[in-house]
Amino acid sequence: MRTDTLAGAFPALPALPAREHLPVGGAGRPPVLDVVIPVFNEEKDLEPCVRRLHTHLAATFPYAFRITVADNASTDRTPEIAAGLATTVPEVRSVRLEQKGRGRALRTVWSASDAPVLAYMDVDLSTDLNALLPLVAPLISGHSDLAIGSRLARSSRVVRGPKRELISRAYNLILRGSLAARFSDAQCGFKAIRREVAERLLPMVEDTGWFFDTEMLVLAERAGLRIHEVPVDWVDDPDSTVHIVRTATEDLKGVWRVGRALATGSLPLERLARPFGDDPRDRELPGVPGGLTRQVVGFCAVGVLSTVLHLALYSGFRLGVGPQLANAAALLLSAVANTAANRRLTFGVRGRARALRHQAQGLVIFGIGLALTSGSLAALGVATGAPAHSAELAVLITANLAATVLRFLLFRLWVFPERAASKDVR
Repeated sequence: MRTDTLAGAFPALPALPAREHLPVGGAGRPPVLDVVIPVFNEEKDLEPCVRRLHTHLAATFPYAFRITVADNASTDRTPEIAAGLATTVPEVRSVRLEQKGRGRALRTVWSASDAPVLAYMDVDLSTDLNALLPLVAPLISGHSDLAIGSRLARSSRVVRGPKRELISRAYNLILRGSLAARFSDAQCGFKAIRREVAERLLPMVEDTGWFFDTEMLVLAERAGLRIHEVPVDWVDDPDSTVHIVRTATEDLKGVWRVGRALATGSLPLERLARPFGDDPRDRELPGVPGGLTRQVVGFCAVGVLSTVLHLALYSGFRLGVGPQLANAAALLLSAVANTAANRRLTFGVRGRARALRHQAQGLVIFGIGLALTSGSLAALGVATGAPAHSAELAVLITANLAATVLRFLLFRLWVFPERAASKDVR
């Protein structure tokens, strides 16, 4: 599915409910945790790894669990071994897919699972299993939406060759630089997600291969979901069949695709909105608008940047034209940028719906700001005759402060009233 049609492919949904602590699974109730192991031609390692994982969970995990082997169109004896394990080992089941792709396997199994916490790990069990309970505990408790194991955390202990270490760190630097990702390790095969989040997030994830979990994490982070990171002990599998060059190429294509979708606002990330805080102190209080503080902070940050942009443009235009024309051109360009930034960052409006209307309303507010700033410059010219450039800048800063207060009120009460009201309810 093309990213530019995604926003229209999903019906509007209410915000996700507040996270709650999951009840202990008992007799007759579905498992709390479903651990998926995606495999392709793993006839050698599958049985000992599954039995080791089952033994560990049975001895240490305090909730009901399930292990699901997701076979990705294997051509060796992997399907037979998986079926045998499902028959002989309690809490183990197998699923057969006729197409390859780790992402496809995870999406298929997670979408059909009845467990409230969904996880996956690589079949080689490179990650120490003692990290599994710390991985899923924040999801069970209701603290977080997703959890990932990190091999790049300071307290992690990792054994692997320099080539893989370099590639992993370079990839995460690319994610930070291009997609502004803040999580530390996108590729560690050790992740978990709450089911209600997966139900809304997975349909937005296009990739079916190795980039699947990177895309999932980027979208979750941009939507404001909470991602918990767990330092892990990790030992590289020397027999890994992952094709590094091909995987890296596909990952870079995925980075470009997701970056373009985020830049154009074509992803309906508002479907993943959570109430602001589950603590009673974060909920609505009589007479106290909960979203106002966040909006003021965001608006001030955008205002500072747009003021700097306005002054820089004014100084540049002033070299060739008079003060009134320079101010009008600079204010127009900075106003368009200001409206777009406040639309996205302050009031949380994403996508293209009503974008032109919002910009038109922003231009009306621009006209008010132009009247204030131009009037101030005209008054300065009448008072002093030939004011210095520093005096013009000082007057513009003062007039901009007055215009900023008025701009915020008009944005909140006229341009984005529905977003202000929804944040106040939270």
